[in-house]
Amino acid sequence: MERTRWYKDCVFYQIWPRSFKDGNGDGMGDLWGVLEKLDYLKSLGVDGIWFSPIYPSPGADCGYDISDYMDVAPEFGGMEAFRQVLDGAHRRGMKVVMDLVVNHTSDEHEWFQKSRRRIEPYTDYYIWRPAKPGSGLPNNWDSNFEGKAWTWDEVRGEYYLHLFAVKQPDLNMDNPLVREEVKKILRFWLDLGVDGFREDVITYISKKEGLPDDHLFPIFKGMAHYNHGPHIHEYLREFQLDVLDHYDCFTIAEAPLVWPKQALRYIDEETGQIDMMIQFQCMCADCLFTDWMPTKFSLTRLKQAFSSWQEALDGRAWNALYIENHDHPRIISRYGSEKFWKQSGKMLAVSYLFQKGTPFVYQGQELGMLNWRPRSPEQYEDVQTRWQYEHAALDKTPRQRLERLWRCSRDSARTPVQWSDARSAGFTTGTPWFYVNPNYPRINAAAQEDDPDSILNFYRKAISLRKSLPVVRHGRYQEHWKASGQLYVYSRDDGRQRLLVVCSFSDSKVLFHAPKGFDLGKAKLILQNYPEPRKAVLQPYEARVYLWE
Repeated sequence: MERTRWYKDCVFYQIWPRSFKDGNGDGMGDLWGVLEKLDYLKSLGVDGIWFSPIYPSPGADCGYDISDYMDVAPEFGGMEAFRQVLDGAHRRGMKVVMDLVVNHTSDEHEWFQKSRRRIEPYTDYYIWRPAKPGSGLPNNWDSNFEGKAWTWDEVRGEYYLHLFAVKQPDLNMDNPLVREEVKKILRFWLDLGVDGFREDVITYISKKEGLPDDHLFPIFKGMAHYNHGPHIHEYLREFQLDVLDHYDCFTIAEAPLVWPKQALRYIDEETGQIDMMIQFQCMCADCLFTDWMPTKFSLTRLKQAFSSWQEALDGRAWNALYIENHDHPRIISRYGSEKFWKQSGKMLAVSYLFQKGTPFVYQGQELGMLNWRPRSPEQYEDVQTRWQYEHAALDKTPRQRLERLWRCSRDSARTPVQWSDARSAGFTTGTPWFYVNPNYPRINAAAQEDDPDSILNFYRKAISLRKSLPVVRHGRYQEHWKASGQLYVYSRDDGRQRLLVVCSFSDSKVLFHAPKGFDLGKAKLILQNYPEPRKAVLQPYEARVYLWE
C-alpha cells in the first residue's frame, strides 16, 4: 500500500485520556467519555485524535510506563470501548493516532520481570550492567525524572538503565529481538485500524556503545551519548521498511534537543524515516532547555524558533505545529496573560494556526484553560514534579519552591477538562481522580459554546479559515519585524493569495504599520480578536489576519 500524505490537510487534537472526560462515573477519564465527545471534536474542525497512552500501566508516569502494549487498560474501557471510539472517529472522517512508547517499559512488564531473572530470550531485552568499584554506578548519566539513571536490582544482581522514572527501565534496542517486538506492536495496532503513531522520545532508543561517562553536559549527563545515537536512523528505517511502508499511516517523532538541520535527517520527505517531528524549541521562549529552568519570556526567542523551522523545512519536510501538550504548563499562563485571558488566548491560537504544517490542539487549550496553583506540593501527581520539589531549588523557601511548581509543573496541563460549571467541572459524576482547577465556574466549555466571542468559537473559526485557504497549505512563509520584542508578524504567499498575520505579545498598546508591499486598504480582514481594530494601533494581545486575493 502506498503511503500518502493525508496528514498535511489535518488538524489533530491530543487527548490525555484520564483527564478528558469520564463516561462511567468512576472519576477516571475514559474512552466512553471520548465517545461522548466525538461530535464536539468534529465541531471544532478536528480531523484526527492523538491518544496519550491508553495501555495497561501501573501509573508511575501516568501511563507512559507500559505493562502491556497490545491491550487497552480496563480503567479506560478496554478494547471494547477502544473499538467503538475507533469506529466512531472513522465514521466522522477522523483519524486515530496512538502513542508508541518503546524507549522504555514499566518494570512490571512481563519482559522486565523475565529479564531480571535471566529467562531467555528476555535476558538482554534491557540494559543491564554490573556495579563498578567505588560509586557502583555503571556511569555518571542522569535520568530525566529521578536522580541518576541507574537502579540496582536485587533479583538480577545488576544495575538497569532508566532515562526516566525508576519504574521505567530502558529497552535494549540493539537487541534484534526487541526490534521485532516493536514491529509486532506496530502491526497489531495498524491491523486494528489505527492511522499512525506519535513516537515518544524515539530519538533516545540508540545508546552509544560502551555507555561512556558524559563530560560534556553539565545537566542531563548522558544525553550526548543517547540522543540521536549511533544506530537511530538504521532502526527507524528498519521499522519503516518492514512495517510502516505497508500501511497508509503516518508517524510523528518526539525529539528533545533537536534543531532543524538535524531534524531533516529524520523527516526529509525523500530520505527520512519519520513524517513529522515534535521539537521543543517553541517551548523554550521562557526557559533554558527545560520548563524547570525558567527565564523571562522572550518573544524574539519564540519567533526565532517558529521561523527557523518554517524556513529550514520549506520544500523538504513538513512541520508539526503546537503550543500546548501534556508535557508543559498551560500556554496562556506562560506566553500570554491571565489578566488579558480571552485576548491572549485567541492571539496565541493565531500565532501558530496559520503557519505551514499540521496543527495540534491539546485538550482544554481551545477553552483557554490556565495553570493550576494548589496550596500544597502533596497535591501534585507527576513523578517529575514531586522529585523537583524534594531535590531541586533547596536553597529556596517552601513557598518559593511551591511557586516554582506553579510555574513549571506539567500537572497544570493534566487537570480535568472543564466541561461546565457543574460539580467537578462536568468531568465526572463521581470523585475526580485528580484536582479540578478552581476557576472552572468561569472557564468551561458550556459557558463558551453559545458565546460568539468565546475562545472556543474563535478556535472553530480559525481552524475553519485555515482549512479554506490554499495559501495556508502551500504558501511561502516570511517573518517581518524580526527585531520587535512585542510583535510577531508573518506572511504567507502562494502566488494567488497572500496572508498577513499580526500578533501582539504586549499587555499595552503598540503602534503598527504594515510591512512594505502590504497595502491594508486592499486587504480583507478575515480574523481578529477585537471587534473594531484601529489600523495603526494594536490593543493588548491583539491578533489580526489579513487576506489579499
